[in-house]
Amino acid sequence: MPKPVYLDCAATTPIEPRVREEVLRFLDEDFGNAGSRTHEWGRRAKSAVESARAKVAAVVEATRGEVIFTSGATESNNLAILGLMESRRKHIVTTEIEHNAVLEPVRHLAARGFDVTFVAPDASGAVSAAAIARALRDDTVLVSVMHVNNETGVLQPLDEIARALESHDAYFHVDAAQGFGKHVAPLRNKRIDLISLSGHKIHAPKGIGALIARKRGREAAPLSPLLHGGGQERGLRPGTLPVHLIAGLGKAAELAFEESDFRAAICRKFREKLLAGLAPLGPVINGAADRSLPNIVNLSFPGLDADTVMEAWADLAAISDGAACSSADYSCSHVLSAMRLSEERKQGAVRISWCHFSELPDLPRLVEQLARVRTPAI
Repeated sequence: MPKPVYLDCAATTPIEPRVREEVLRFLDEDFGNAGSRTHEWGRRAKSAVESARAKVAAVVEATRGEVIFTSGATESNNLAILGLMESRRKHIVTTEIEHNAVLEPVRHLAARGFDVTFVAPDASGAVSAAAIARALRDDTVLVSVMHVNNETGVLQPLDEIARALESHDAYFHVDAAQGFGKHVAPLRNKRIDLISLSGHKIHAPKGIGALIARKRGREAAPLSPLLHGGGQERGLRPGTLPVHLIAGLGKAAELAFEESDFRAAICRKFREKLLAGLAPLGPVINGAADRSLPNIVNLSFPGLDADTVMEAWADLAAISDGAACSSADYSCSHVLSAMRLSEERKQGAVRISWCHFSELPDLPRLVEQLARVRTPAI
């Protein structure tokens, strides 16, 4: 039996062959500890780390010294948010549609004396800069807004929010797990202080990511470390550096940046063919189709719930009913709930996501399989 086509790239992506080569090199040959300065293996490892740091920084026009390597965007989000726990200002602004890797650290601070304002999106899945601006207070220390929603693919208006923050000194954090290396320009806005990213969303291995902490003049956000035990990564993330993973992230970031237009064009064509092929089923797109990444679409099929769709397509396409980290919880998506969608649309929503490597599934068979199990529309 042929494998189903993998269409869950918003959860994780296949490793890029050129990235794999880089990872294996630093596992098999240049396996030294980047903290060892007394021999060639250590010096080569250190050089690889700094080269990768520069490649990651280049994507967002940061400096090499502003890149802090972490295990991924979840850790980066925690460091950006919980790292401000000692702030004298105790108000945070975020949105109702953030990933749980932002919502849970924010709630952790809320339980420890911080006030949090959660800004709702509109029905298209986007928050407005005006709503963010209205939520600001004199004691606001942090504004955290994601770049691309992981369930709908909807782009958030980062440039507009950055302009709204020009007269306020709150730190601006962006969870860019889904958009880093794919939608480049907004993350280059210098008003964004903190950017979280994960390697496995851009064809690097799992277990590596970064927090980019831009400086304002000579000062970066006054973050406190979550872990203690070494001076690595500016004292903010101690531990022996995983050189092979860091080198892989650097290569993946370099390739994503260089090939971003090419990859996006392929993904747009894939999207057009996918939606055209599924048109006989009358799918409803959840989220603004004209303000989304070209590689993610959230669909509801009238008369069908998500479990039925995924079961019908199990042998044909690997898809998701939402964020991979919460798909084991069968409650409705907090993102779609925040968009005030009907219960029928929420219960029927599935996420399909792909990359420039992806093959189209057998679209006529997908339509046929759902047509067989469809019940009358609710």
